[in-house]
Amino acid sequence: MTLTEELSEWAHALRFEDIPPDVVDIAKLQILSQCAAMRIGATHPLGRKLAAGFGPPLQPDPRRAAFVLAGLGSWLHFDDTAFAGHLSNSTVAVPMAYAQSQELDGRALLTSVVVANECAARVTAAATLGPFRGQSATFTHVIGAIAGRLRGENASARRWVDAIGLGLGLPPRTVPIGFLGGDAKVFSASTPVSVGLDACDAAAAGFTGSKEILEHPDGFLSRFAAVPLPAAVTSGLGRRWHTHTTSFKVHPGGPGMDAAVDCGLELHRELGPVRARDITGITVDTSLYTMLVNAQAGVYLRGADSPVSALVFALPYLLATVLLTGDLTTGDFAAPGVADEERWRLAELVEPRLDERMTYDLFHSEVPFGEALRQAGPRAAEWLRPFGARWKDDGQWLVDLVGELEAPSEDFRSARKVTGARVTVEFRDGRSVSRQVDVPVGAVGGPPAASLVREKFLGTGGTADTADAMAALETASAQEVTKLLNAALERTTA
Repeated sequence: MTLTEELSEWAHALRFEDIPPDVVDIAKLQILSQCAAMRIGATHPLGRKLAAGFGPPLQPDPRRAAFVLAGLGSWLHFDDTAFAGHLSNSTVAVPMAYAQSQELDGRALLTSVVVANECAARVTAAATLGPFRGQSATFTHVIGAIAGRLRGENASARRWVDAIGLGLGLPPRTVPIGFLGGDAKVFSASTPVSVGLDACDAAAAGFTGSKEILEHPDGFLSRFAAVPLPAAVTSGLGRRWHTHTTSFKVHPGGPGMDAAVDCGLELHRELGPVRARDITGITVDTSLYTMLVNAQAGVYLRGADSPVSALVFALPYLLATVLLTGDLTTGDFAAPGVADEERWRLAELVEPRLDERMTYDLFHSEVPFGEALRQAGPRAAEWLRPFGARWKDDGQWLVDLVGELEAPSEDFRSARKVTGARVTVEFRDGRSVSRQVDVPVGAVGGPPAASLVREKFLGTGGTADTADAMAALETASAQEVTKLLNAALERTTA
């Protein structure tokens, strides 16, 4: 049996009763959190353009609805993450879009979300040690869309195999200047969702896909992974629930930036607005991952004319904004916020610095890289070396720093996402104030996220009644699910 066949058989056969209760609870939070991301995405000028070009969310055509929902939730990085991938832009968006036409009740909707999570995360995990990660790993959403739709259709395992083979036969790839230098990133989830849904239609019409698409020497992993991890696709099915690794975003902003933003928010609460004229500098000690993401985004910054796609990855801009205003909202990624000269003056004083201990801790936590490195074993050095070389020397320094890795996780109940930062503000009067966060607020391994997700949803204008109903989603009828999803996305088409 091939990897695709084994995954498809499991996904086809899974029933709601097979899902652990705590995984169900996470999926309910995931839907509510992604609705908040969609709501805030809809208030941004790019969200309004998306609706103008492609229609509202939850429109009668579920394919079109899935395209819009995937886009609304993605580009501001208010979406949630897991090991591995930014799953919800397809694994939540597609089941939501098809809920009415598939007449999904609450249990069926949650089953579709969990199955889509597990399938998309596993394929993404198999390719994590490669050139694409996070939102640039757009193939995540090809699988998320296929699984999110076919589970609701109760499609045969054979159709799953064909759809996956077809979808991964021509998966989209990101181009850096398009992803960071313009607005193409808005479609980083929408386009692969369309590819996945096309694959479902093709499989239904009788087209066949390669059942060896993942592991074949000329298959998907040979093109999308530097160190392929084929065993990650099926390892621990029904025991290692990737949904357990979900980290919830509590503010917009790109990967690796959350801890620094959390530090900045703490400092603002203590100090009030921090202004450039009062300080001599701001240092951010952080991991190699954050340093590299920030450096790549910096190439595309143009002050007030910076594309949103680069701003969400720009550590100095994000930190300056929260130190100055005490918040990070949609308005900070559009005029007039992005044209605020004071925050750009403050951003110029921000100095990111590599912290080797934080880098070590990053690679020894399960999320976002550690579990993949553990599964790679001795081959991990093949990926660490070129990754480290992006910063200095030949990259052997990173192999030596990471050292011996733990064994792969038996399950993910104790998974942690350690993407730390320490922010220090130096004042002209000689004061120095510092804060450090190791596990970002809302991330897996930190305090329980239920109240944070509820606050996130209410903060975007969602109602308490809707949040309460989502918490009891497994009891909802198909008609109640349709009403609930419409209520959750009310006023998202400004």
